Amino acid sequence: MLFETQDEVAWRAHIRDLRATDRQIDWTAVRMDTFCGRLIRPTTYRLSVFVPTPKPPDPGRGSAA
Repeated sequence: MLFETQDEVAWRAHIRDLRATDRQIDWTAVRMDTFCGRLIRPTTYRLSVFVPTPKPPDPGRGSAA
């Protein structure tokens, strides 16, 4: 997770700042979520990056002796 807040203005400002300054973020892998709290909880805004599941080692590819 890159950022989470309940303040929509702060969330939008943070995204704008990241886009302007952080060139290492792959924006095709970014996820922007809005969790609607309705009456029970406040709305939460979350910015996160997908992390691929590592592939298990291939048992057929070992070091040749």
